[in-house]
Amino acid sequence: MRFATYTANGDTFYGAATDEGMIALSPEFPQWPSLNDVVAAEALDQLAAAAQGRQVTHTEFIYEMVMPNARRILCVGVNFPDRNAEYKDGSAQPKYMSLFPRFASGFTGHERNLVRPPENHTLDYEGEVAIVIGKKGRRIPQEQAYDYIAALTLCNEGTIRDWVRHAKFNVTQGKNWDNSGAIGPWLVPFTDASQLDDARIVTRVNGEVRQDDTLNRMMFPIRREIEYISTFMTLQPGDIIVTGTPTGAGARFDPPKYLKPGDVVEVEVEGIGTLRNGIEDEVV
Repeated sequence: MRFATYTANGDTFYGAATDEGMIALSPEFPQWPSLNDVVAAEALDQLAAAAQGRQVTHTEFIYEMVMPNARRILCVGVNFPDRNAEYKDGSAQPKYMSLFPRFASGFTGHERNLVRPPENHTLDYEGEVAIVIGKKGRRIPQEQAYDYIAALTLCNEGTIRDWVRHAKFNVTQGKNWDNSGAIGPWLVPFTDASQLDDARIVTRVNGEVRQDDTLNRMMFPIRREIEYISTFMTLQPGDIIVTGTPTGAGARFDPPKYLKPGDVVEVEVEGIGTLRNGIEDEVV
């Protein structure tokens, strides 16, 4: 089962995404205004039950960022060995992971355009798996970490590269331009470790494979990410962890291959889906 946030006829819904269209479920659950609230109530299974045997309610709709009111989004940087080597600084695998925050306003939905701002044209792609935390936890041991995941989704963690270099220790300003990235298309409930342990992530630009790697090669596996992050902050239902991108981002080509209007980026993981976005220039 797949659960999406979408807009139809000017109204926003969440519901079950099928090959034929959307089954609106939010009208039946007014106690949960958004998918964030559903996750907090540990009620994705109730949505699945409600969708069984139902007819599609919308065939024309626009995807929204799957959790548009996500309160906290934490991203793990430089988390694949080849990605670390891209920096050509001779550094070994770091002892601790790099982390930075992103805000929901920086993301759009599936089949929506990422926006390249007029201030800088170094818009780049980063295909990643994102996990959604399903229950509150602090100091979570690795062997229990997967018990705290409610769902999986995909992220194109779009970045304005020049702006991540504006300060010595800070990438936040290059990572949070409005609608520069995407999260979606939907949430897939997490039920089995193989959904992550055996996952391969592929990013394509205009059909050309740019990133292709498996999550089992992460320097900091997802179990370790949950353990480490929950040491210094209490994870809450609805928190999103964007888990890291493989080598092959546009900035690492010579010359760089930054995104431009008309490009199409696809991030794909079997069992989760494909997140697809075009590129447009911001109208100011």
